[in-house]
Amino acid sequence: MHAREPGERGAGPGDAVAGTSAAPHPAQRRILAVLVTAQIFSGAGLAAGITVGALLAQDMLGGAVWAGLPSALFTVGSAAAAALIGRTSQRTGRRAGLAAGYAVGAAGALGVVAAAAIDDAVLLFASLFLYGAGTATNLQARYAGADLAPAEHRGRALSTVLVATTLGAVVGPNLVTPLGGLARSVGIPPLAGPFLLAAAAYASAATVLWLLLRPDPLTTARSLAATSRGPVPAAADPAGGPHTRMLALGATVMVLSQLIMVAIMTVTPIHMTGHGHSVGAAGLVIAVHVGAMYLPSPLSGILVDRVGRLPVAAASGLTLLAAGLVAALAPPHSVALLALALALLGLGWSFGLVSGTAIITDAVPLATRARTQGLVDVAISIAGAGGGLASGMVVAAGGYSVLSAAGGVLALAVLPAIAWSARPGRG
Repeated sequence: MHAREPGERGAGPGDAVAGTSAAPHPAQRRILAVLVTAQIFSGAGLAAGITVGALLAQDMLGGAVWAGLPSALFTVGSAAAAALIGRTSQRTGRRAGLAAGYAVGAAGALGVVAAAAIDDAVLLFASLFLYGAGTATNLQARYAGADLAPAEHRGRALSTVLVATTLGAVVGPNLVTPLGGLARSVGIPPLAGPFLLAAAAYASAATVLWLLLRPDPLTTARSLAATSRGPVPAAADPAGGPHTRMLALGATVMVLSQLIMVAIMTVTPIHMTGHGHSVGAAGLVIAVHVGAMYLPSPLSGILVDRVGRLPVAAASGLTLLAAGLVAALAPPHSVALLALALALLGLGWSFGLVSGTAIITDAVPLATRARTQGLVDVAISIAGAGGGLASGMVVAAGGYSVLSAAGGVLALAVLPAIAWSARPGRG
């Protein structure tokens, strides 16, 4: 037998709960079922806002240069929420942290509707910031799926939570037109209609988690660790701390994936409507994209568990490169090629998120797990905010093709990061 390297399947201080056994905790099936239900609701809220957020800002503020502002605002809000959710979860468990995050996201969605109704840009900005809490919570839920999973099954557990977002995420954008009609019938601007769905969806997810996420996966994991080994240490790594190289790698993979995905995704609806496509067509392409983000999650999880964290992380960079090149070269009139580019963009993001999450969970001990995961998601959200804010400016200066090609090339930065993390020695 050979010693496992950091990042190899099952390695790391985060192995505390399941130990070396592949047997799942008896509550794991119920926990996953509750998380899946909540994610189905939240997926609709997430995707509906993404589809029309940029268009709403352009309509209220004027000019495509503002197209990236909504994405930037709700990703900055997501960053703040990620830190708070992580700290709350560390203190009181996943149930309280996740339910509170979705409740704030629902309030933000209602605020967007009110801002559009009274044409108040300041209220729009504040509400988009709060709406970002729903995005942060949707991502943080994946960690809850892995808390009680054996190390060798973590990829599949967290990917089960992610794939559940698909149903709501695909349905949400395709309700843009009917929801717009509903909004118009009650005197609200049509582009605010999908945020009505987002408010209801996030509120439903919060209710499901608050009432049904029992036992709490994180507090249960800590109790089991304390029972089997005594008090949970501040660092479970025999070397005295988490695998810092792997922690840095996991964060890098997810940050790059989020930055590139948000930048290209944000301006695609603007690019399409600017070349004569309908809002419905843009919604269809975004539905394909969001479906590709979450639907392949089981494949990503299986590959992470069976092939390893690092090969899947490398695959994320190569897939995002392909997405950027296809988007850059696609004729503006081709819905099919734009949908293909956005599908590749979603798949590359899936590879990056699942592999990066598994790497982070392996590297961090239970005693600090939720807080560290929250801080990593802060970095992810900040990257998304930067990508969203810069996207409109880059497109205004150089065009959609320049933005897409630059994003694809940037994705290759994951390869030297993997090579650095795999060097002999421990961080």
